[in-house]
Amino acid sequence: MAYHRLAHPDGEPASAAAAGSIGGPFVASIFASQPLAEIAKHADGPLWLQLYWLRRRDVLVDLVRQAEEAGYSALVLTVDAPKVARRLRDVRNSFSLPDTVAAVNVDSSVMTSAYHAGSGESAIERHSRERFDQSITWADLEWLRSLTTLPLVIKGIMTGEDALLAAEYGVDGVVVSNHGGRQLDGAPGAVAVLPEVVAAVGGRLPVMVDGGVRSGADVFRALALGAAAVFVGRPVLWGLAVDGADGATSVLRMIRDELVECMVLAGRPSVDCLDRSAVRLRPCR
Repeated sequence: MAYHRLAHPDGEPASAAAAGSIGGPFVASIFASQPLAEIAKHADGPLWLQLYWLRRRDVLVDLVRQAEEAGYSALVLTVDAPKVARRLRDVRNSFSLPDTVAAVNVDSSVMTSAYHAGSGESAIERHSRERFDQSITWADLEWLRSLTTLPLVIKGIMTGEDALLAAEYGVDGVVVSNHGGRQLDGAPGAVAVLPEVVAAVGGRLPVMVDGGVRSGADVFRALALGAAAVFVGRPVLWGLAVDGADGATSVLRMIRDELVECMVLAGRPSVDCLDRSAVRLRPCR
């Protein structure tokens, strides 16, 4: 998630500290509103960098170098947002970034259009349309892999077919995600397609989930369906907005405690004991 300082002045360092407090990783966006190195100072757990493929590849190279120097341990390439979709609330509000919140790790010339919206226009939608490279293909992964030895994870996989392609092109993991349901109206939820993706890769690479997590029961369900890891998104920002790092920590601990309770009540003493028999899926309508 980008621009955490929209929720709280402490921004991403507070969120990273919250993740580290429960032993979890933190994924920082290239559009983070605090320096990558500063985020690293507050993170006790693993740090990954989420990339959007920009038209200016020199900017991507610089971001990868920043991540390496700050000790980040993986790259997460987002492929479910070739542009920001038409989000009606942003359009109605003519949303743009305030001058006090900036993507400080990205060349400022890349970000100019994100700060100015015309009437009935979303500045971040226009910015993504102008700056994101929508022409990339699977073959472009070779260039990205040539920049670094960091593991590469693809975020935004929603079908078994794409999961197999990811494995064939040598990525190190996939994240099942529909970008928080904010891109294509009516797209299936991440957990709904998780079994298909897990079955397709057949253990060739780890399958993770990002999206739809609001409770420990959601985490329980995703782990039972084969997810190797589950990322918590917007609830962290809700906690951050209320009480900074303490608020974000409270949200994550609440979800962790709910997960433990689900496991106890379901008779599953460890995560290794979670499998499809622990959940019952309703058929899609």
